[in-house]
Amino acid sequence: MLLLVGLGNPGARYQGNRHNIGFMAADEIVRRHGFSPWKKRFQGEVAEGSLGSERALVLKPQTFMNESGRAVGEAARFFKLELKDVVVLYDELDLAPGKVRVKTGGGAAGHNGIRSIDAHLGPEFRRVRLGIGHPGDKKLVLHYVLSDFDELDGWLKPTLDAVADAAPLLAENDDNKFMTRVALLTSPPPEKIDKPNKAPPTK
Repeated sequence: MLLLVGLGNPGARYQGNRHNIGFMAADEIVRRHGFSPWKKRFQGEVAEGSLGSERALVLKPQTFMNESGRAVGEAARFFKLELKDVVVLYDELDLAPGKVRVKTGGGAAGHNGIRSIDAHLGPEFRRVRLGIGHPGDKKLVLHYVLSDFDELDGWLKPTLDAVADAAPLLAENDDNKFMTRVALLTSPPPEKIDKPNKAPPTK
């Protein structure tokens, strides 16, 4: 079983924030793969379904970002999951907008949601880092992540669509293939244009 966690802050006030891209990805995965309706459980909202042949539970903690580990830890312990079966989707300042990278373990890099999950589970869970870009000045970070995406963020929908499309590869534990699939969907190779055959030279 896969526990797929989207990070964000609950409530309409935060719904469109850059910090909530993890929630947005979770919503799109649930919609795309026909999961059950959301219900309250594990100090969060959960939806159940399948990704490929694997049973999956999608969780959106409702504890606010800096306490996300409470909900994730409760769900992981209930299902007796190994950390490799816990996948967390969240916003990453240090990646360009629309870039998606997966890694296992590592530091929190200042992300309070990841820091909280580290504290409750340990660091060796899988992380899907969804790039939102950096405002350029550390002093601007808080305002930036708690501001909404806007019409200039045209990469957002294609990225969320690609993550949802490729999500079954996360259930297969094939993180590299997941990243490749997302990259192909968001930056498809240019179509080859067949050049017309040259007419044979006349004698």
